[in-house]
Amino acid sequence: MIRTLLITTALACSTVGSVLAAEPIVGNWKTASGATAEIAPCGGAYCITLKTGKHAGKRIGNLTGTDGSYSGEITDPESDKTYSGSGAVNGNSLKMKGCVLKVLCKSQTWTRL
Repeated sequence: MIRTLLITTALACSTVGSVLAAEPIVGNWKTASGATAEIAPCGGAYCITLKTGKHAGKRIGNLTGTDGSYSGEITDPESDKTYSGSGAVNGNSLKMKGCVLKVLCKSQTWTRL
């Protein structure tokens, strides 16, 4: 009986752990400009907020998605222009891309802190 209880408890804990695991995009990232951006859940999306640098405190993006592939909107903090955006996580790298009309695109790679 005790052995069954221990196995059941271990299975329950491992299931809860996988459900609570954060998406790969969540965390702090060093941007191409050297600023720190925090990506955190907000509502049904992931909000990108600059934490350091010239534009600290400014929200610059809103992405949705799962398992390392995300899409939404990205705002250039210098010009305040908003673009169709995407993000792809690969290990400790996040490739961010912003596009106008899906043809004129710029990308940069951020590094996990």
